[in-house]
Amino acid sequence: MSDEQRRESLADQAAAWVPPWERPRQHTPPHDDTADDPRAAAEGAPDLAAPAPGEAGESAEAEEPAGAGESGETGEPAAAGEPAAAGEAAGVPERQPAGRRRVTAAPEPAPELPDAELRGALEAILLVVDEPVSELVLAQVLQQPVERIGPVLDEIAAGYTAAGHGFELRRAAGGWRLYTRPEYATYVERFVLDGQSVRLTQAALETLAVVAYKQPVTRSRISAIRGVNCDGVIRTLVTRGLVEECGTEQDSGAFLYRTTTLFLEKLGLNTVDELPPLAPFLPDDVEELADATR
Repeated sequence: MSDEQRRESLADQAAAWVPPWERPRQHTPPHDDTADDPRAAAEGAPDLAAPAPGEAGESAEAEEPAGAGESGETGEPAAAGEPAAAGEAAGVPERQPAGRRRVTAAPEPAPELPDAELRGALEAILLVVDEPVSELVLAQVLQQPVERIGPVLDEIAAGYTAAGHGFELRRAAGGWRLYTRPEYATYVERFVLDGQSVRLTQAALETLAVVAYKQPVTRSRISAIRGVNCDGVIRTLVTRGLVEECGTEQDSGAFLYRTTTLFLEKLGLNTVDELPPLAPFLPDDVEELADATR
């Protein structure tokens, strides 16, 4: 072949060349052992790997990847309306996306009690308490708004007073409790004491009065007011829960004492501000006595 014929042949081959990405996709049949048998080839055996004319579409569908949630060969999400993935069809629950929490319904609030039932429930609780109970505790027990408790208790207290009962409902130590009326104190004292001696001695009562009106106060200050050593009396009052320590004095480091809520409960007071004033009980020459003791 001459050089000119060779150049024309190469030019024709270059013009007829098709890039691989533009070539049509061909189906590669699986390897068949009969293809290597010369006798089968000589007898003109049919190509078993070639699909039948009616099975071309089925072969194309069989080669498509059966990925869950993807369509075609691009890996894009499946369109809406397509069947669920194999795991969902088998009954596996769908997993929620990360960061999304399941919202549960809030518990329904307790219904409000009628006024008559709420009044009876409060009276029943107040009859069994052994110390003043606050409005917040009553509201939590009855599952009612705390705003309803105070007005109902005031109404109950006013009703007891108007009816002239031998007991009354009043605030004490930050809560509510039933107390006997002062005008019946002699009868109650006769029933409770019944010949028993007074629980607190005169010295204990005097010391307790000093603590109540001068609190917070140190033991040395109490001893100076009473004129005697009161260490033993203070220990007795602390043991009975009427007096407690409440810190130390900044200058001397001595312990400070004050009255407790039990003291307020026993006297039927809400705060120490309700103690009676001392001015009517002081002598006229109190200033002269104070100067004489200095």
